[in-house]
Amino acid sequence: MNSATVRNLLVRGMLAGLTAGLLALVVAYFLGEPRVDSAIAYEEAHSHEHGMEAVSRTMQSTGGLATGVLVYGVAFGGIAALAFCFALGRIGRFGPRASALLLAAAGLLTVYVVPFLKYPANPPSVGDPDTIGKRTTLYFLMMLLSVLLAIATVILGKRLAPRLGNWNATMAAGAFFVLAVGLAYAFLPTVNEVPRDFSATLLWQFRLAALTIQLTLWTAFGLVFGPLAERVLVPKAARQAGARPSAAAETGATPVPR
Repeated sequence: MNSATVRNLLVRGMLAGLTAGLLALVVAYFLGEPRVDSAIAYEEAHSHEHGMEAVSRTMQSTGGLATGVLVYGVAFGGIAALAFCFALGRIGRFGPRASALLLAAAGLLTVYVVPFLKYPANPPSVGDPDTIGKRTTLYFLMMLLSVLLAIATVILGKRLAPRLGNWNATMAAGAFFVLAVGLAYAFLPTVNEVPRDFSATLLWQFRLAALTIQLTLWTAFGLVFGPLAERVLVPKAARQAGARPSAAAETGATPVPR
């Protein structure tokens, strides 16, 4: 893959990330922000300090949210596009669309779901401010371990395939990933700083909203980036040949040799 192709895919990845960010923004505004407001109301009711806000809550939930999500979406799309360039052809004989969806599914699992199950997202008022550095370090450590274990799983599956067959190799590599992640969960420290009187329903709804936002972001990226990448990697004539049957095939006629 030459530099021009990589550059074209990078630009399309950023555009796909922007589109996915717009959809995630809608989900975040309607699902996430009401839970954040409820958590802030709980925090204010239990706090004796009432200082002036540097940025109003209205600005945070509109312009601030939009800026953060869209900038993240563009950066996320660029990084995912570069990962696509590296993975294409190395994860199997899949076309651009299937590769984009597989990459999105694998990214969602390893970058978000696996760390989330160990260190789930918390709304405002949950967590000790003095431990935020420790909690951030543990979360990114879990994310790094998850990505490295996923790469090791793919390598292991490809190494085992000639001896065990594709199905058995996939099952063995998957079992390795689950076991390794389970060991990481067991050895990394657990963080539980939820106040005793904090609403369990609100906590569950906030975490479900956070998961839904990420699911929207990754799924939308895979669905949008796949066709864009295909336009770069697959010649137009080949796409048309694959999409349109020949006139003889449509009519059922048998070509007559000349």
